[in-house]
Amino acid sequence: MSLRALPTLLKVGFAEAAAYRTEMVVWVLSTTMPLVMMLLWTSIADVAPVEGQGGASWSSGSFVGYFLCVFIVRQLVAAWAAWEINFEVRQGTLAMRLLKPLHPLIAFATSNLAYLPLRALVTLPVAVFLFVAHRDALSGDWRLWLLFPLSIFGAWLITFFVNVAVGALSFSVDSSLRVMDLWFALFFVFSGYLVPLDFFPPWLREVSAWLPFRYVLSLPVELMTGRVPFDAALGLVARQALFALGLGALSLTMWTRGVSRFQAFGG
Repeated sequence: MSLRALPTLLKVGFAEAAAYRTEMVVWVLSTTMPLVMMLLWTSIADVAPVEGQGGASWSSGSFVGYFLCVFIVRQLVAAWAAWEINFEVRQGTLAMRLLKPLHPLIAFATSNLAYLPLRALVTLPVAVFLFVAHRDALSGDWRLWLLFPLSIFGAWLITFFVNVAVGALSFSVDSSLRVMDLWFALFFVFSGYLVPLDFFPPWLREVSAWLPFRYVLSLPVELMTGRVPFDAALGLVARQALFALGLGALSLTMWTRGVSRFQAFGG
């Protein structure tokens, strides 16, 4: 039943994305902090190359390539199910969704994924500029490019499952979206969104390797820019998959318990 419904759900979601395209563009424009950081870091690199992990040199062109990749990846892995779940729990409209044969989490997932074509279209000029003007900042290893789609899918799964877990908190906590604010605060620091992880002290890089934030953004960017060897990339993608599986199990457990509580109180 779910598989047969997916094409229809994606069409409905895409029609909704097209209807609210202005709102989506505004959201995309609100995530342009990597472009601001690009200007800051390139101004530093114009004075002298910046040395990163292992003595790797970062020129202004390296920073341009890196932060343009960050901007692109950020658009491809976005999810906002936490806000949708929170709203429907507060309004009581989740009860109608629970009556349908389709699992609500599948509906939320397809609704978020349906926005992807338009988001990709918005970032297309950035991608074209990156490949034309700063191709030397991108990886020349085709094996890393084969891993890139897997890393994007894994990053989206982690983001979506975190959203579901935070959304499930709304069944029992009034301000569950505050937890999402905390997630974003840590994400900005540990994902490479504002500062490349190459510039972290060794001990902090080690900490970031065991947190999910790197695998939401930095890993796909590292594959695009070729700043991780292929053998190491395989291990990182495998670790990303483990994070996705673990967060998936956690979010599904929280959702199941939350729905039981919701129904018990007549939701």
